[in-house]
Amino acid sequence: MTALATPLADAFWATSLRRWNAVCWVLFAAMAVGLVTTVPASGSKYEALALLSLVVFCYAVLDRFPGNPVVRPRVYLSALVLALGGLAYLGSSYAALFMVTLPHYWMFGRTPRVSMGFLGLATGATLAGSLIRQGWTAEFFGETMVSTLIVVAVGVLIGLWAHSVVAQSSERARLIEELERTQAQLSEAHQRQGAADERERIARDIHDTLAQGFASIIVLAEAAQAGLHHDPATSAQQLRSIESTARENLAEARELVGSARQPGPGQVAGGSVARTLRRTLDRFAEDTGLAVDADLADLECDQQTRIALLRCTQESLANVRKHARASMVGVVLARRPHGVELEITDDGTGFLVGESTGFGLDGMRKRLAELGGRLTVTSSVGDGTRILALLPLAGVPTAGIPTAGVPMAGEVEA
Repeated sequence: MTALATPLADAFWATSLRRWNAVCWVLFAAMAVGLVTTVPASGSKYEALALLSLVVFCYAVLDRFPGNPVVRPRVYLSALVLALGGLAYLGSSYAALFMVTLPHYWMFGRTPRVSMGFLGLATGATLAGSLIRQGWTAEFFGETMVSTLIVVAVGVLIGLWAHSVVAQSSERARLIEELERTQAQLSEAHQRQGAADERERIARDIHDTLAQGFASIIVLAEAAQAGLHHDPATSAQQLRSIESTARENLAEARELVGSARQPGPGQVAGGSVARTLRRTLDRFAEDTGLAVDADLADLECDQQTRIALLRCTQESLANVRKHARASMVGVVLARRPHGVELEITDDGTGFLVGESTGFGLDGMRKRLAELGGRLTVTSSVGDGTRILALLPLAGVPTAGIPTAGVPMAGEVEA
């Protein structure tokens, strides 16, 4: 209905009110025809037509021009109250007009309080006009008053019910809109978090592979250049190591690019993890000249566990190369009842674990935590370093990893 003062959220109510708008015009026309054909020509007839015309005019203006500054909803309701009182006094079609316009109090009142106020004024005006015309007679009490109050009571109940339904519809529409907005925000937040997690994973993989390889190439290139004249054989070996490291970095780069096509966590990786770690340790010993004591159990594990063990080994060896100034490195890979353990120790200078701010250890912790594992770092200045990675294997619950006691000085668990 174009003249509705309150926008309704529910399309059903909007459609119903538009239909009632058409019905009102039909009923107004029928009332006018009735006044013209049934009421004898007299002053009261023309007065009744004038009052009905006032109501129809105000309703038409409000219907066609709902935003006009003159005939506002309350102006129309006031005109309706005046017309009902006058028609009741004249005894011409007031009851029909009352019933036809009963929904208008709720449609234009905006709030239940205003609607009830105008409905009360209309009831009072109708009864007052009838009382003046009929006096304190049995007809007034038995017919006019009783019928009017019954119609008003039914109208109040229906109006309050309709207002409640419309309010619930509006509230439901608001809640649905709020839910959709919240879902959109959550979806956007999940996308941002997913992108951030992916960036962190790529950064961690680049740090553990390409960055370490480039650092090794730089160290080997500097050493080869320094011994190029007085020790060409060693320099040649270092150049071969540079070539081999560069090829491995290229293979790692291709693997990172195609990481979306890697085997899933539940698939067994090609080759033994022990052989993979052995190749890494041999290359480390060849590049650095350090003694490496390795005890590697022959284990089969899924691809994600294999990558985690390899990355932890690479990061630990890179730290030994750059910081430890060690002479020997020990590596133990063993199967335990609770899963698999990887222990890497060195006899280097050590460091204060609590003051470590590097990306490598934090990356190892996060990588192991994603697989339900834990990293323990034990070190102190002058006493070397011990890295212990604990990972559950397929079929072994995370709770199976034993909880260590209270960390000693220089020991941090993740």
